[in-house]
Amino acid sequence: QIVESGGGLVQPGGSLRLSCETSAFILENYVMAWFRQAPGKDREGVSYIRSDGSSTAFADSVKGRFTISRDNAKNAVYLQMNNLQPEDTGVYYCAADLDYGKPSLFAHEYDIWGQGTQVTVSS
Repeated sequence: QIVESGGGLVQPGGSLRLSCETSAFILENYVMAWFRQAPGKDREGVSYIRSDGSSTAFADSVKGRFTISRDNAKNAVYLQMNNLQPEDTGVYYCAADLDYGKPSLFAHEYDIWGQGTQVTVSS
């Protein structure tokens, strides 16, 4: 139901912009989040944005480098990733949860998931 795009191979210090879109439901009622999973590691919350865009949060490991935004008119969410490092490598997933006012970066609280897009940071 959710489709991510924009992943790829990038050198350290480079940038990528991930997109998350769906035609199956209206995103404007949902908290939207990005998670990532590196090989052999647990899924990690990266960032979320409230349904109206009024609040965002980021994992400490990406603060100052990543930004999250949404365009409810386009039914899309974006993750701008700058100054990428090898430790950012992983599969990035977009997820949605109805906005009840208590957003989080806990994966178990999100009901709808995309298939993921691979991000590889390597020289």
